[in-house]
Amino acid sequence: MARFHDLTVTDIHKTIRDAVVVTLKPDTPDDFDFTPGQYLTFKHDFEGEELRRNYSICAGKDDGILQIGIKRVDGGTFSTWANTDLQVGDTLQAMPPQGRFHTPNEAGTGKNYLGFAGGSGITPVLSILKTVLKREMDSSFTLVYANRGVNSIMFREELEDLKNTYMGRFNVIHVLESDTQEADLFTGRVDAEKCKTLFAKWIDIASVDTAYICGPKPMMLTISAALKDHGLSKEQIKFELFGAEQQGRAKSKAEVVANARAVGAEASIIIDGTARSVTIAKGQTLLEAALAHDLDAPFACRAGVCSTCKCKVLEGEVDMRANHALEDYEVEQGYVLSCQSVPVSATVVVEYE
Repeated sequence: MARFHDLTVTDIHKTIRDAVVVTLKPDTPDDFDFTPGQYLTFKHDFEGEELRRNYSICAGKDDGILQIGIKRVDGGTFSTWANTDLQVGDTLQAMPPQGRFHTPNEAGTGKNYLGFAGGSGITPVLSILKTVLKREMDSSFTLVYANRGVNSIMFREELEDLKNTYMGRFNVIHVLESDTQEADLFTGRVDAEKCKTLFAKWIDIASVDTAYICGPKPMMLTISAALKDHGLSKEQIKFELFGAEQQGRAKSKAEVVANARAVGAEASIIIDGTARSVTIAKGQTLLEAALAHDLDAPFACRAGVCSTCKCKVLEGEVDMRANHALEDYEVEQGYVLSCQSVPVSATVVVEYE
């Protein structure tokens, strides 16, 4: 089920001091025909422990290459290794592209796109905007890019090149938290008040057809709320969450409620059409139970963010403690994130599609 493929590293270069852009050549190219905005799930063994991480594709659809951006994070085993030890010629293992952080490109139509990115959240937005500018000749794109300082701006030179290439169609607004700029508007964090001023003086929010947001959760929630307050519908706002909650955090209200309702259950887990009976302990998630019984269930973030572990509940009932990935209509159809779902009925049947 969780099928990984070999990809050869053909190039590595720094975009900033603590971030690399990695170019990859898949052994099976057809399996990696991506849609701009999608990500790859990688796995790697570190001293006997398998780690899985998601990294967004940063190349445009017409670039003719497959690239990802990896920013080093404090305590991040995979990101640190990629920034310090990964070499050209090495082989990485990844699942085919996934994710729904995109809308269809429509050549011949003139649309106005708005993007908000924070830090390494630029990677999928870069893929999207490059493809839009190349394929939709009458469309425009405005990017608001938030970083701590000038030295932390990933793809800074590439963004400037795009601005010069697509003059009048692409505009980038840098908001820096620590570095002082000429206008106070562009210094500090992107909060509700800053969004209000941007929409009043710099961005014609009424003309925006689609808005993309990718960054830490607090930033995304603030910007999403501001966009809705200024007239955009839920359907016009696409977001990609990263920086998910870490182990050791306080449990959310949803988790407390789900755990209180949880029961031990007998489950049938269907993968690739084959059903396997397993016992799920009280409070154990569907994914934890599947992995404990050596089932090849797909997963990556284990934080309810990436949707890699999505499955459908065919019988019984589960409580989903967190959901940052599934659309409302998917939940209504019975889909859940198995990494966040605990049984609340004595029997459960789920299927990974």
